[in-house]
Amino acid sequence: MTYTGAREGFTAELWRSAEPIYAEILKHPFIEGLKDGSLPDGCFRHYVLQDALYLRDYARALGLAGIRSPQEDAFLMFAGHATGAIAVERSLHEAFLKDFGLPEDVVDRTPKAPTTLAYTSFLLRTAALGEYHEVLGAVLPCYWIYAEVGKALVEGGSPDPRYARWIETYGGEEFGATVQAVLDLTDHACRDLDPARRAAATEAFTTTARYEWMFWNMGWTLEEWPVG
Repeated sequence: MTYTGAREGFTAELWRSAEPIYAEILKHPFIEGLKDGSLPDGCFRHYVLQDALYLRDYARALGLAGIRSPQEDAFLMFAGHATGAIAVERSLHEAFLKDFGLPEDVVDRTPKAPTTLAYTSFLLRTAALGEYHEVLGAVLPCYWIYAEVGKALVEGGSPDPRYARWIETYGGEEFGATVQAVLDLTDHACRDLDPARRAAATEAFTTTARYEWMFWNMGWTLEEWPVG
């Protein structure tokens, strides 16, 4: 499915590189289950716990993106997003954990699933060691794909109030404005890249987009380590 907004520049190229991945995400049974309310409780619970673990490292990756930026405005933006992601998502997850009757320390006692570990390791390594354009390519899909999934689902909502709450969080205007700011920054920062650097940023973007699909699939399959 084509991006629902109207963009030009490098981010439009990035999205085209991941359109087949996004199409598969929209067709995934986890996403379909959010939309029609049929997603089993256990799948959503597994996803919420792993997402809480993921966000701890994603916030660190955003912090590194700000540090790596040559511009103060970008540093301030990513620093704000890092702290905001923890605050907003922690509140959202706490509500979900309460719904499931789980104790507050359950996240601390939950090991990362293989996909969660691989995904966060890729993000942190790229944020720490990659060039700045690669860092932007790596952190962008989590913003953008979640916003697009939210917009795709928000019109019909969900009959399950928990899933409807999740959809409203990512399909709303506030999160959309946050994503637009990151897209504009990426276009500006990457406008003069040579072909090799454009390819490297695109590879980082598509790799993270693949991990996004894998993360939904991790929740659907209740992924755990195959050996103890």
